[in-house]
Amino acid sequence: MSDSNSELKNIVEAALLVAGQPLTIDKMLTMFPAESPPTREEIREAIELLEAEYAERVVELKQIDRAWRFQTRDKYASWITRLAEERPVRYSRALLETLAIIAYRQPVTRGDIEDVRGVSVSTDIIKTLVGREWIRQVGVRNVPGRPALYGTMREFLEHFNLKSLEELPPLSALRDLDVISNELNLRLNLEPGADSAPPGIAPTDPEPQASADDEPEAATMTEAQSAARE
Repeated sequence: MSDSNSELKNIVEAALLVAGQPLTIDKMLTMFPAESPPTREEIREAIELLEAEYAERVVELKQIDRAWRFQTRDKYASWITRLAEERPVRYSRALLETLAIIAYRQPVTRGDIEDVRGVSVSTDIIKTLVGREWIRQVGVRNVPGRPALYGTMREFLEHFNLKSLEELPPLSALRDLDVISNELNLRLNLEPGADSAPPGIAPTDPEPQASADDEPEAATMTEAQSAARE
């Protein structure tokens, strides 16, 4: 490895260690002078070298959607979470069922969710999911009333330690909501009904937040699905 490539790897490593959120390649490029930036391929090569270096360590370099972050490995989460001073948030079955339906069938309206669950969707549940930045409105359905369409955000992938929506358990249909909500609880390394905590704890304290530059808006159903699965 040349000295320049080694130094680039060190810069990328330092940025990822101190960042309060996952970093995309575009975001990493902003660290360098405009007249002499590295190429996207050079940064990707640096990331691959770091992934190999950390392959056997307690901290791993995890890809989340189109971004990367350092985090502790899943098997150490139960110890690390004990350092948290605040009591973990408890998520109800109804909230997890609603989140699961959005994740698997997005973009969906509240009416779609109610059709699957067989009961009305609480406004508080939608507000909680939006407030956690796990879901957002990605458009409206072109029918009378123009109901809002909801889809997941990058923070959903981060919290449940998923690289992409393709890593969700392969469920061909939402037939058993108990199974689905339990699957989400397992992603939190918890038994059903237990307090929640993320399976991988990032070394930095702030909860990751996606920037406007990293999270493009999706106005239609097709665009929302494409953006969520890229």
